[in-house]
Amino acid sequence: MTQRTVLITGAGQGIGAGLAKILANAGYKIIATDINQQNCEKLLSELAGTGHLAYGMDVSDEQQVQHVFAEAEAKAGGIDCLVCAAGILILHNGQRKLIVDTDLSEWELTHTINTRGTFLCTREFVRARIQSPVAHGRIVTFSSCAAQLGGYRSSSAYISSKAAVLGYTKALAREVAEHQITVNGIAPGLIDTAMLRLSMKDGQEQAAASNIPLQRLGQVEDIAAAIQFLISEQAAYITGSMIDVNGGYRMQ
Repeated sequence: MTQRTVLITGAGQGIGAGLAKILANAGYKIIATDINQQNCEKLLSELAGTGHLAYGMDVSDEQQVQHVFAEAEAKAGGIDCLVCAAGILILHNGQRKLIVDTDLSEWELTHTINTRGTFLCTREFVRARIQSPVAHGRIVTFSSCAAQLGGYRSSSAYISSKAAVLGYTKALAREVAEHQITVNGIAPGLIDTAMLRLSMKDGQEQAAASNIPLQRLGQVEDIAAAIQFLISEQAAYITGSMIDVNGGYRMQ
């Protein structure tokens, strides 16, 4: 199989970093981007294979996004897949603010990263693919089961931003279908990451897991497995879908 290239936003830590390692092990060429360039450069030394690239990029900055995508396209010889893993959840000493206590600045920052960032990155990818088509163009966005359930401890800014991503994913999928680019989203549940643990008190992990039908928190590997399928050739007839990866949490 010809080596395929995937650009991952938010690759400096958490799910993005874990995904990069798993996809590199599977033979993908990785373009790791994150607002923290040092984290991305460190990640490259941990990836299997060669030819990977790292860039510092603020997904909410239009000029940065345009510059990085243009340079990465030129260096990599085309980008086959885009995974928009960059995201933000603002906590206050581990607590989530109620709507009445939420500042406009917090609301706008959350939407700037989660929603505008997804728009800017997918737009650049699609522009490049229309100009220079690739076989099996793929986009994967990140929503959340919180967007479908309304959350469980407020965080209205986060929930609404991820709901916007859900709708945007379907709109984009419809627009780019004629170019044979598929667009799907992942809606993670409770995934065992540093972000999740910051929102929990010591010992709460087990209590949270008990509310999940599969009786465990999700792992980065669970998310990566779904994404690896969605960006594969085998997922060629799947587009406009939001895939729940939550251990059955949304069934309840």
